[in-house]
Amino acid sequence: MSKRSIVPFGPQHPVLPEPIHLDLVLEDEKVVQAVPSIGFVHRGLEKLVEKKDYQEYVYVAERICGICSFMHGMGYCEAVERIMNIEIPDRAKFLRVIWAEMSRIHSHLLWLGLTADAFGFESLFMESWKMREKILDMFEYSTGGRVIFSVNKIGGQRKDMDDDMIKMFVKLFGEMESDLRELTNTFLQDYSVNTRLRDVGFLTKEQAHDLGAVGPMMRASGISLDTRKMGYAAYPEIKFEPVTSNVGDSYARVDVRIKEIFQSIDIIRQAAKKIPAGTVDVPVKGMPDGEFMMRVEQPRGEAVYYVKANGTKFLDRVRVRTPTFANLPALLETLKGCQLADVPILILTIDPCISCTER
Repeated sequence: MSKRSIVPFGPQHPVLPEPIHLDLVLEDEKVVQAVPSIGFVHRGLEKLVEKKDYQEYVYVAERICGICSFMHGMGYCEAVERIMNIEIPDRAKFLRVIWAEMSRIHSHLLWLGLTADAFGFESLFMESWKMREKILDMFEYSTGGRVIFSVNKIGGQRKDMDDDMIKMFVKLFGEMESDLRELTNTFLQDYSVNTRLRDVGFLTKEQAHDLGAVGPMMRASGISLDTRKMGYAAYPEIKFEPVTSNVGDSYARVDVRIKEIFQSIDIIRQAAKKIPAGTVDVPVKGMPDGEFMMRVEQPRGEAVYYVKANGTKFLDRVRVRTPTFANLPALLETLKGCQLADVPILILTIDPCISCTER
């Protein structure tokens, strides 16, 4: 009879960029159950609505996470704009799409580097982050920041990108694309990667649906759902289809994310061709009164922003449901039955962002 033991995994682990803690129930080397403990980096950001007015809170929202900072600010602004019936200029909508997809590319490249490092591929790790640095250089050139950008505002954008800058960015992405395709093909075709990822960590379509998985975690199990298709910012003007796979294993989740990098480059190209001239913001009058729940597609999946206003400059409530939080139940399901050595890789296939989750 196999002896059961409990092994703590995290919050400090060489593979994990952020603190997640799991108690792994093992039978020999096989995981039979994983019990999560979260809350190590709770910062109380949602309570700051009591001290920061609805305009100032934009800066708080984008500090929920340094990787997804632009999309956190955009999601909050979109929710308040719906409450106040503010229609932002078309140019601002396209700018939001361009910066959002740049965020997706740099987030996925960061994840690719960390995943490669977990396999021991130091050169692939460095090459991935070298490419990510080019995206951060573009952010710095267009916004002035490399982590926190502060270009979102209620009513539009604080900064504009002139047409020459947008054309330069499109050219840079074109130059990166061939190198990136060679890099990712090397990773996907590697024997070690295939051995460690294929047929490991299965999540069926039914499990993904019932457990509320989002983003690449969900789409890799065959569910074609992407909240960008619901029509916020300028996404109704962009032609694309959600990247999916019907396999549902760890390899499929990696494959979906890599394909999304190239999809984002194509979306930026489309936005660059269609972006109209004009202003990037409109005057904001009055105070928000009402409530709205906004859904945006972050790199890791769907994020939900609930905003409740009372007619004053201070909001009653801001609540954020982040994609990593939504994906934790699905992660625990994939861990059941896996080997202890596969746990770090399986966790990385959901691209965990604990600072988003624990705010």
